[in-house]
Amino acid sequence: MKRLFVYMGAAAVLFSFWWLLSFFLALPIVPNPWHVVSCLQNIFLSSIAVHATYSLGRIALGLAIAVGVGYPIGIFMGYAAGVDRILAPFVYLLYPVPKIALLPILMLLAGVGELSKVLMIFLIIVFQVIIAVRDAVRSIPQETYVPLLSLGASFFSIFRHILWPASLPKFITAVRVAMATAFSVLFFTETFGSQYGLGYFIMDAWLRVNYLEMYAGIVVLSILGLLLFSILDFIEMKVCRWQYK
Repeated sequence: MKRLFVYMGAAAVLFSFWWLLSFFLALPIVPNPWHVVSCLQNIFLSSIAVHATYSLGRIALGLAIAVGVGYPIGIFMGYAAGVDRILAPFVYLLYPVPKIALLPILMLLAGVGELSKVLMIFLIIVFQVIIAVRDAVRSIPQETYVPLLSLGASFFSIFRHILWPASLPKFITAVRVAMATAFSVLFFTETFGSQYGLGYFIMDAWLRVNYLEMYAGIVVLSILGLLLFSILDFIEMKVCRWQYK
């Protein structure tokens, strides 16, 4: 509840600044925020909710695939030095490449539909997950493993009692950082070969010089980001409780 009031306070400050800016500039490009809220209420169910659902679905699917692929790779790279020696060069070569530069290639290979957009989200998140998890596992002191190894523990037991809790904080942080970039790139990809998504909705409103709908789309995009970040914070508080004591 306290966090909710903090978010509401931050939203009130931004809303007030927006209202003052629109009042002093008196330009159509910076509309009154109350007019934007009214517009959002009128078009939410009939239009913008559909676009938001598409964008959220792409983010969720890309994130799920990236975690499903990147987390185990990061675990094995951090735990087994041999695996790290083999895979690290590939990760280091591919990770620095701006993922947006790969968009034309993805569109040629996977088309301009849903697959290329999900793959773009996947590429943005997966490398950050791999590196964060690998570094978290490598930072575990070797003596931590001794009690379990001396008892003949299996890899699953080591993962459950050592690797999983040790890697969670950095893993969640990596996802949180990658999420912001994923939203930015998703906005760009949705302007190509798509009729649904907040990126398409915002750019379409801009081309139609409908600034109220354009700002309404931006507000919903911001709310979606807040929702996902809040979910990550909640998960972190539940699974990494020792950090909040």
